Amino acid sequence: MAARTIAELDLQGRRVFIRVDFDVSYTPAGGVSDATRIRATLPTIAHAIERGARVVLAAHVGRPKGRSKPELSLLPVAAYLAEALGRDVFLTDEPAGDGAKKVVNDLRDGCVAMLENLRFSPGEEANDETFARALASYADVYANEAFRTAHHAHASTAGMVKYVASKGMGFLMDREVKMLGKVVGEVERPFVAVIGGSQVTEKIGLLESLLGRADTICLGGAMANTFLAAQGASLGRSLVEAGKLPIARAFLAKAETSGVRIVLPRDLAVAEEATSETSTIVAAARVPDDQAAFDIGPESVAELGALLSRARTVFWNGPMGVFESPAFAAGTLGTAKAIALVIGGTTVVGGADTATAVERAGVRSTLTHVSAGGDAALAFVAGKKLPGLAALET
Repeated sequence: MAARTIAELDLQGRRVFIRVDFDVSYTPAGGVSDATRIRATLPTIAHAIERGARVVLAAHVGRPKGRSKPELSLLPVAAYLAEALGRDVFLTDEPAGDGAKKVVNDLRDGCVAMLENLRFSPGEEANDETFARALASYADVYANEAFRTAHHAHASTAGMVKYVASKGMGFLMDREVKMLGKVVGEVERPFVAVIGGSQVTEKIGLLESLLGRADTICLGGAMANTFLAAQGASLGRSLVEAGKLPIARAFLAKAETSGVRIVLPRDLAVAEEATSETSTIVAAARVPDDQAAFDIGPESVAELGALLSRARTVFWNGPMGVFESPAFAAGTLGTAKAIALVIGGTTVVGGADTATAVERAGVRSTLTHVSAGGDAALAFVAGKKLPGLAALET
């Protein structure tokens, strides 16, 4: 895409509006419980401050549905950020209006303001023209650092951008685009995609987009149950989307026509409940009537490892099972460790659960990129046009 980065923009003495991803959870005491997303944006914010910008930060927390909710105020975020930056962060009392306008207008070079929760206004998610223009009036320069929201056509990610002449990506967004771009378009082969998770509905678009690009697609998680059932397997009490069986069969037929190998689990870890402390390994086609599958088995992990050992490009999204439970963690953690052994190739991981899995497996640092992009990352890899990126094109 033809978009500049914040490093290429003139910031000195200008109001630099940075859309950041500060959608974090709070502790009972009202502090930030996990500041990972905030810390990830610090290089971009520091860059703007160092170059004498008048920084205006904009973000949302939670789902206030267009109403002001004190428990979803950005005050804890502003307090954390002020400590991290070693300077005051002036929080407005509203996302747009006379109060916000005054705070922004009073900023001096190198100072930082933060608009109150954007989603306190119904105009944000509705991409309302009036709200978008109000946000744009606080900006001489626009930078998007919130890749995780780039698939939304909201006022702060798309609507306001057309009213700001100077625009670009923050450092974090730039890295996401570059790294995810390594599994889009021309890639080193073999290209192996590992797709897990629970529902065919959520992943079928991604799967179909991979048909024209991946050499092998390995399926796991509860989603794989539906594909196994489509081939006639007996899944017992396992989660199967009965209404999606025709979609699964059609996908398998398309894959065969496209010459893309689809790898389904050979064996499964089963139990009566997901809360069970132990599991039994059975053949994937023969789950007992009173049991349900909650993970892939060791033969499946071994097959994945063999395929991945020859791969040059790997994309992984979605756990292989209920890895939060020790009884059903082996498949997901084994997959993470197998991907970490890919030598000299490109290994990209997307999705919050998958990112958690690579952390638990202790292999994050060995991977090319672990995306924090969530649904936006999946949409990007699926080849969809993201409004938040399209708005930055020059």
